[in-house]
Amino acid sequence: MKKYILLILSVFFVAISFAQTILDTENEGENSFHKDQTDSYKMSNIYGKTQHTQKKVVKLSSIREADVMWSRKIWRDIDLRQKINHPLYYPQNPSGQEESATVDRDNLFTVLYNAATFNGEVSIRAFNARAGDDDEFKEEMTPTELIRLMMGVEKLNYYTNQWGEDSLDFNGDMVVKTHDESGEKLSNTDGGIRQSDIKTWRVKEQWVFDKQRSVLDVRIIGLCPIADDRDENGVLTGAPNMLCWFYFPEVRGVIRNAQAFNLVKNEAENKTFEDIFMKRMFSSTIIKEGNVYDRNINEYMIGLDALLAAEEIKTDIFNFEHDLWEY
Repeated sequence: MKKYILLILSVFFVAISFAQTILDTENEGENSFHKDQTDSYKMSNIYGKTQHTQKKVVKLSSIREADVMWSRKIWRDIDLRQKINHPLYYPQNPSGQEESATVDRDNLFTVLYNAATFNGEVSIRAFNARAGDDDEFKEEMTPTELIRLMMGVEKLNYYTNQWGEDSLDFNGDMVVKTHDESGEKLSNTDGGIRQSDIKTWRVKEQWVFDKQRSVLDVRIIGLCPIADDRDENGVLTGAPNMLCWFYFPEVRGVIRNAQAFNLVKNEAENKTFEDIFMKRMFSSTIIKEGNVYDRNINEYMIGLDALLAAEEIKTDIFNFEHDLWEY
């Protein structure tokens, strides 16, 4: 009889302890949730989500020059129109709105742009792309230069009289023209980039074979957003417009907590942008390898031949790693 009583009491105390543990865990998650998230974020989720917001940067293994037996630099383009790359492109801000419609995530460029213009918790640097000729991070851009690049330069349109002279008001000031003859509102900026036109990201990376760890490792060096160029009338020209370069080791401190949508439709397992790049969860095309001429593939190959040359580079890297081992 005593054994049964002890057994019942043991089960009772275990049940109480288990329930208390669950209650404490729920309360802890709720408290951290209310402390770390905004009101709009809390109201759009029924449970606290801190998996990504409190994620730390994982330090990578150091690579010594003496251990590098082989190295190769590769440049590749990530086309955001491909479905697998959509988490880097969306969400796009609705027309006329400055803030994103989603409170828990932004697209990759918005995250980096806010960090480079000191609108985020962590600040990073942007480097001048020099019309695509400089990917060595030589010239740093100021936040003002980056804002001017994206937003354009303010311009004012003035009314003119029948003789082509500027119209003046009673105070002698020129009259600003806000609408054209058809009633359309005139733009008050000259230039600028539409964020929706950024449909490509260029990645500069380096492959190395580390004999100390006996691994073929790849490290991303930089990221460059590329926008579709437009003329003064807003018509697409088909030319790429490289905006700036971001140094990836600095970027990791920002994108580690920037959430991206999970394409398998499970928002409980959403990834961060750091997960996408570090785990190679994107589709890309090689456009250049380190060469004596320092030229892209499309400078000596066109069409299908260029794609085949890119695949040949990818195959060479795969075969090099495969040939390192003997079976």
